[in-house]
Amino acid sequence: MLAASASKFTVKPWTKLHRLAFSSTAASKADFTHVVRLIPHPPPSTRVSPLTATSQVIGGGVIGLAVARQLARRDTSTLLVERHAAVGTETSSRNSEVIHAGIYYGAGSLKTRLCVRGKHLLYGLCERRGVGHARTGKWIVAQNDAQRDALERIHAFCRDEVGVPTRWVGAREVEERGEGVRAAKGALESPTTGIVDSHGLMVCLQGLFEDAGGVVALNSPVTAIAPVAGSGAPGSHGWEITVRDAHTGSPSTITASSMVNAAGLGAVAVHNMVVPPAQHKRLYYAKGNYFSYSSSWPSVSRLIYPAPEPGAGGLGTHLTLDLGGRMRFGPDVDWVESPDDLAVTATRQQQAVAEIKKYLPGIDETALEPDYAGIRPKLAAAGAVATGKGFQDFVIRKEDGYDGWVNLLGIESPGLTSSLAIGEMVEELLYGAATAP
Repeated sequence: MLAASASKFTVKPWTKLHRLAFSSTAASKADFTHVVRLIPHPPPSTRVSPLTATSQVIGGGVIGLAVARQLARRDTSTLLVERHAAVGTETSSRNSEVIHAGIYYGAGSLKTRLCVRGKHLLYGLCERRGVGHARTGKWIVAQNDAQRDALERIHAFCRDEVGVPTRWVGAREVEERGEGVRAAKGALESPTTGIVDSHGLMVCLQGLFEDAGGVVALNSPVTAIAPVAGSGAPGSHGWEITVRDAHTGSPSTITASSMVNAAGLGAVAVHNMVVPPAQHKRLYYAKGNYFSYSSSWPSVSRLIYPAPEPGAGGLGTHLTLDLGGRMRFGPDVDWVESPDDLAVTATRQQQAVAEIKKYLPGIDETALEPDYAGIRPKLAAAGAVATGKGFQDFVIRKEDGYDGWVNLLGIESPGLTSSLAIGEMVEELLYGAATAP
């Protein structure tokens, strides 16, 4: 999916890579007198004293990796547990790989604040560590008066409330530099939008985490969570997390002073392991289908997004690029019942063609092919989103009535862009301040 050569953009490999796992070896700087440890599950008659460590992060996607790396920079003993055989195999590797500017959500929302902060942190990290990325810019295009009004609101919001640069693209510029793009009622440029090699980013974060002494435990799905017994609020004496070895099926117990739920598509299930049934939540799954494009014409060198429409559940079927300059289109919004429903819905292709031709009429629809699909974790059902009033912000908080537990729920777009800023916020929630970049 990502090209490292013969590309339109500069791709620099991150040369210091680490692929260590808890089950095989430890990071070179790990201090095993303090690191979180795996304890063989004892028989019922055996009592094991809890072992206290600092932090455990559940979930090895880009958010969990960013949080774990941030906590490990405090010289804490931190363990990251991931249920799959590798990090970043779910939403983190099945998305548009866009570095968003932070222009679509309310000024007071976590999505806006963390996206704007995360964008600057992410560009900085990519430049320092050689992670493949490109500042492509983006045009948001309007085809009717309602969409033009939406662009006017976005421009005013960016100028007056969040300080994110945008620029009107004149009709002559669209004609001369638009590369076949149609914008009947105007185009708004977002110059700070870009793309990133999400896989390279996660390898970089894992390496930085392990260099700081952190340990990654793969093939370790969480099966139970309980606060360590004692007086005070639940969690004030730490947390006991039971994981199952995916190969042998044997359980182990991890004891940590603090716990971060960054499990993505599994985050609601983790949440429900802790809270009473009356506080259980449900997750809804919005599949996004992507389509590749094999023709050399038209060839567009920037991202193209349709103007947002209320109740769409996403940002529309847009044109994005990989680091080789190849175009792809998506995602749409396809509500499904299971997070494992990852096959591209073939019947969606004609609908995608119709949406794409609104802003790129010269596209050769025979060159479009199903590519991949990803799942966005939604905290509201399709009906709530469709009303246009179902906006759901990120949930990132210390849960009331508990100590040492930071909960991350509904982390969808712009989660990739926000990941490093989310790491800072989690550290602030646990310690009162974040370590400087």
